[in-house]
Amino acid sequence: MSLTKKEEKILKSIVVASENDPCKPEFPADCPRFPATPTYKIKVPGFSNVWLKDESFNPTGTHKDRMAWEIVVTYRDFLLAKKRGQIKGHLPAMSIISSGSAAMAIQTQMKKYNLPDLRVLVDVKIKPEILCSLKKIGCQIFKTDLSKKPFRWKEILALTNNPGGFDITSSEALDPTTRFYDWLSYEIINNSPDYCFVPFGTGNLFENILNINKKEVSTKHHDPRFAGDLKKLRNCHFLGVTTNNFKSQAEKLFSPHLPFVHYDEQWIRLYKTAGFCGSESNVHLLQERFLDQAIKLAAEQGITSEPSGLAGLALLLQMKSRLPKNKKMLIVSTGKTKYP
Repeated sequence: MSLTKKEEKILKSIVVASENDPCKPEFPADCPRFPATPTYKIKVPGFSNVWLKDESFNPTGTHKDRMAWEIVVTYRDFLLAKKRGQIKGHLPAMSIISSGSAAMAIQTQMKKYNLPDLRVLVDVKIKPEILCSLKKIGCQIFKTDLSKKPFRWKEILALTNNPGGFDITSSEALDPTTRFYDWLSYEIINNSPDYCFVPFGTGNLFENILNINKKEVSTKHHDPRFAGDLKKLRNCHFLGVTTNNFKSQAEKLFSPHLPFVHYDEQWIRLYKTAGFCGSESNVHLLQERFLDQAIKLAAEQGITSEPSGLAGLALLLQMKSRLPKNKKMLIVSTGKTKYP
């Protein structure tokens, strides 16, 4: 089945410069570059070598823009399959559970490329201003109490009135832990830090970084994007940070249920035992008082980030007494969503 004129136009508009050529990056689509966002030195009392990977420079202000682009690329795959006659009918819609950032990033791209509007399952207690912004940009909103139980993909599709679509929240076929943030992961590990601090919400970013690190430290055939120090990366301590406090300012890191996370104690223990990362790699619970300190420190240095995005900096402060003061520390700041 051939594409409609509208679909042909959409297909031609989605340009993927390359899958992994650092000289031909694919993100951000309007002005591709690698690295796509800056890494710069910051001042943290007691430490001499702290760097910040700042994702606030992305189109809608967070690392979720990178995932959003991969969803657009998935639609390109759909269109190519339809052009070859492998599928028929309308393009399927996508559904997602979101507290705002991911939905804003994805719908911004859906709108830009004239793709089906995103169907978003939000908690009944979502902030009215976020809800208003999501509706304004064209998201189809569906509410439920996300705290009462974990929702599987069929339930998410049913609750978003999308029986023929796909759920981004759960789909393994989208390769969320190897594809959503692969370019970002290379931008991070190419800094060759001794310690790397990463906010842990869905877990996709943390898992992506460790999977890319595993790939590069265990092969002789490196990805063209790789420019890190293998010895340092084998011993780099990757520290995720999350919260189990539903009242935390880092609200994007709290979820009563995370049914689709791969990370668990055995997963990280195997990575450490196999030498894919440093022995102290783990995910830690955030203590709120250190987040307060991080927010203040960020404001003093003009760093743009919401509290959740500063969780890595908060963990550095929380672990201050047990960390070497002259080692290279890399803080991943996931940014702050720009709502219309």
